[in-house]
This record gives sequence, structure tokens and C-alpha cells, in this order.
Amino acid sequence: MRVFTLKNTMIILLLVLAAGLSSWSILISKKSHMSASGKSTEPDAFMENVVATIINKEGVRTLLIESPRMVHYAENDTTIIESPHITVYRDSPEPWHINSDYAKAIQGSNKIFFWSNVVIHHPHDEATPITTFKTNSLTVFPQEKIAQTADEVTLTQPETVVHAIGMTANLNDGEVKLLSQARGEYVPSS
Repeated sequence: MRVFTLKNTMIILLLVLAAGLSSWSILISKKSHMSASGKSTEPDAFMENVVATIINKEGVRTLLIESPRMVHYAENDTTIIESPHITVYRDSPEPWHINSDYAKAIQGSNKIFFWSNVVIHHPHDEATPITTFKTNSLTVFPQEKIAQTADEVTLTQPETVVHAIGMTANLNDGEVKLLSQARGEYVPSS
């Protein structure tokens, strides 16, 4: 029969205490990386030098995403895109091109929010003259081919510059609705 001495009891007690403190420390560390919803706020993936083509169910390309760096977060299936260049393909031969300093794709690529130096450009085609928009923020719904902003927007077409507050654009047919305070300028080409 083994006799526990005070020394052995103290050693066992210290080992149990150390194991408990270690477990508590690990638990606290993991909780610090969790949001209020209980999901991790740490990125779960990142990509560099990205060129990604998105296709629809019929195998037709609908979107091209180019970026030097993308960081994905599992919470809300959100991706932060640095210096994005997004090409939105449509029924017309010429796609729309969207550039900004940053973008956030939510729920895959169902909704993309662009901010900081946003430029939307469409080359000339048979239905639409060369068109460029500049704004501070823009939300694009790629599947619906809709772009919208509530910010100031500048629309430039040949010999025309229009300033407005807010815009909704159908990227498929090129129809643009300026929401308020629209004022235009005729700028003759030199």
C-alpha cells in the first residue's frame, strides 16, 4: 500500500492546478478570436495575385475578379479584395470594368461593395457610348447586373459630364438612373 505524503499531495495538486490554468489560458485565447455570434473573426484563407473567372449554371462567364490580394472570412462568407479590378460580363459584347482601392464580396460574389476611388468604365459598343462613372462607394449585384450608390457620382461620356447624387445602373442594358441633383455640362472635344 502506497502512502501519500504531504510532498506527493502538493506535487499532484500543483500539476492539476497547472493543467487547469493551461486549459483556461487556451480557452481564453480561442474566445478572443471569436465574435459575438460565436464565429471566428480570423481569416480562414487568403490568396495573392488572383485571377478568378465566375461562370453561371450554363457555363457562361459572368464575372472576372483580379486582385493582388484577397482575404476570406468564414463569418458571412465575406472576402476583402485589395485593389480590385472586376469585369462584369453582359449580353453585349463589351463588359463593364470596375476598379477601386478596396472591395468586399459578401456571400460568395452575390453582392460586392466597392469603396475609395471607385471607377466604373464601359467601352463603346453599338448600344452605349464610352461611359465612365466615378464615385466613393458602389454596391454591385453581379447576378442581377445592377450597380448602385447613394454618394456623389460623376458620369462622363463623349462631350458630356454629369454630376449627381446617387445612381442606379442596369449593367446589362446600360440604363442609368441618376437619383438627385443631376447637373450636366457640355464639354466639346478639342
